[in-house]
Amino acid sequence: MPVLGAQPVDEFLAAVPGRRHWLYRPRRVGLVWRSRAFRAGAVVFVLALCGLVILALVREQTGTEGFLVGLGLAVLPVPLLMGAFRWLDRVDPGPWRSLLFAFAWGSCAAALVAIVANSFATRWIATATADPAGADTLGATVIAPVVEESAKAAALVLIFLFRRRQFSGLVDGIVVAGFTATGFAFTENILYLGNAFGEDQQAGAAGFGSVTVGTFVVRVLMSPFAHPLFTVLTGIGFGLAAAAGRRHRVRRVLFPVLGLLLAMGMHAAWNGSSVLGPYGFYLVYGVFMMPCFGLVTWLAVWSRQRELRTLAEELPVYASAGWLAWPEPLALASLRARGVARDAARHLGSHPDPARGKQAARAVAEYESFATSLAMLRRRARHDGPGEDFAVRERELLHHLWQRRAVASPALTYAAQVTGRIHRAGPPVPGVLPRQSPYGQAPRWQPAARPVPAPHRHYGGYNPYLHTGGAAPGRSEGPGRGGVPGRDGTPPV
Repeated sequence: MPVLGAQPVDEFLAAVPGRRHWLYRPRRVGLVWRSRAFRAGAVVFVLALCGLVILALVREQTGTEGFLVGLGLAVLPVPLLMGAFRWLDRVDPGPWRSLLFAFAWGSCAAALVAIVANSFATRWIATATADPAGADTLGATVIAPVVEESAKAAALVLIFLFRRRQFSGLVDGIVVAGFTATGFAFTENILYLGNAFGEDQQAGAAGFGSVTVGTFVVRVLMSPFAHPLFTVLTGIGFGLAAAAGRRHRVRRVLFPVLGLLLAMGMHAAWNGSSVLGPYGFYLVYGVFMMPCFGLVTWLAVWSRQRELRTLAEELPVYASAGWLAWPEPLALASLRARGVARDAARHLGSHPDPARGKQAARAVAEYESFATSLAMLRRRARHDGPGEDFAVRERELLHHLWQRRAVASPALTYAAQVTGRIHRAGPPVPGVLPRQSPYGQAPRWQPAARPVPAPHRHYGGYNPYLHTGGAAPGRSEGPGRGGVPGRDGTPPV
């Protein structure tokens, strides 16, 4: 296959001399409603309107006091769930705006659709069959799973279609689905806990035997992951569709539909556990829900490790072309080394100006994110062929890396050394020498005058200084001359 992304850094920079702030995204010129600001404002307005309506509906059913009690209890598991999904997304973290949109969609739009549609369907069935008890059971086991999972899946569809760059694989689907379901469960718990508090107020019950305590134990302590687990199955379907690529159109449709059906089925089994007798809930919880939760957790962690392996496999070709120092792929493929690099950059600038350290740590974090996106882009191109925007997107990511290279490259090299990633990688690349690090402890190697990178097992070896007579960066006539970066890391002028 042709080598993708192997253009030497000096050749690329020489093609655009004097340009340090390139803009690869073309500006859209058109009608007002096509602008990004207008669409963002419209989304915020719709979600805010749904939030006000759902607030009024829940407060009407629970009363003001019940609403406040339900809100205070329902908010407790939200930070834990959001933190768990954000932790899972550490390798290639998505932007907070997309995750907050997913949470707002679940808590406002999806919850509003569920309340209105479930109430209407239950009343219609009760009127048609003249059996209110049977209508409630049918609504809980059949209508509610279909309506609620479809409403939550709409957030996944929107992000999958309109934020395609932020939806690249299995982990992204799980995280977006988890945030959406966490928001939905938050609103639903307010309703259930508020109604339970109202029942206790009418009956005069209090203490551990109250309905409020029982509802809190079941919904918040024992099964806070229930709704996220259902919707995560839909997210897995969308994640598999994103990984399938453009060539597999049937899979791109089949996987999300299959994931949605599985989510509906698990939701129906959970809601229908009450018809199995007094111990039906515990039976479904222990025999069905917990094993499924463990399996999905293992799949999520395995997918994250697979993303790290992708970094180790795809980035060496860019190191061979001169865009990265050769220890950087080793550090980027380790979460521990990434953290060490950020801490080292923060510590370097912590005295006398702490703000400088924060900026350096932020630059390293952005560098890690852009490098991860670059590896995922190359993996998709190898498996599915380069898309129409591959070259534009690759140049954009490489430019962002170059802007942060002066801070991030030494930090990642240092992290690869102190975490042992260099030693585990085997013997050093021929033609490298030790040097002193600005972070205190000396990394083991640096490029010598004429480095020749070792061939990668998937790609051939490349000499990034082939077009400069073999001169390494910093050894040309002066900074930024001769088509190669200078000693200070500046592009050629």
